[in-house]
Amino acid sequence: MGPADEYARHSALPLQHFGTIVIIGGGCYGSYYLRQLRRASEHAALSYDRIVVVDRDTACAVAGDIAADCELHVHEWRAWLDGFLAGEAREGDAIVPSPLMPHLLFEWLEQRARERWPERNVSVRTPSAVNGVPWQREGKGSTRYVSFAEWICPVNCVEPRSCPHTRGARTWSMPAAIEAAVLAARDSVDPLDGPAIFRCVHRAYGVGMIDVGEVLDAEKLMVAAAARGRVNLLVGTMSHCHGALGILAVE
Repeated sequence: MGPADEYARHSALPLQHFGTIVIIGGGCYGSYYLRQLRRASEHAALSYDRIVVVDRDTACAVAGDIAADCELHVHEWRAWLDGFLAGEAREGDAIVPSPLMPHLLFEWLEQRARERWPERNVSVRTPSAVNGVPWQREGKGSTRYVSFAEWICPVNCVEPRSCPHTRGARTWSMPAAIEAAVLAARDSVDPLDGPAIFRCVHRAYGVGMIDVGEVLDAEKLMVAAAARGRVNLLVGTMSHCHGALGILAVE
């Protein structure tokens, strides 16, 4: 799909409005996302109150492109998100993740658990393999990476209904697969709570976003599980094709 086709397609859709859009990272990916969001705004594909780019480098690529619609916050990613999500974040805000960032939102939820229940034992575990997902790897920080793609996808793929690699219909969706896995484990010896899913959804012009509302709801899900007793919450950041999973346990 070329730029003209993209403009025409989005002009026929209802206008999406966001409050604050947070871009994680101000390097090559962050500067690309900033350009695309501005183009989307110019062509009425979406609107926003402001964009905040978070990077610890004062001389990052975005630094030379700051204007009235954009702020650069020089800070470490996780610490900045801790403050934002605990303070000014609202429904209607969104986060644009970097393809290379760690499992930041899982780490944020873990930190919230430690702050909320200092007297309880909080730990993280690597989830078991997920049935039906062809590519899986265990990574650092008790993270399991999962993917329906057994090939290398372009970093800017918007996961359309027709897969650019297979040339066929995309019949898979990671959130549905993870929800099914949790449901299947309900009667096991170690049932899982949740899942708490942070969906990265393509919004416009190649930019995927996670709704802040989903992030805030994940904490409510964790608190509800804790009220019942032990927390064994499966947490995932994912798109249709790929995901990062972890289990947050509160004894």
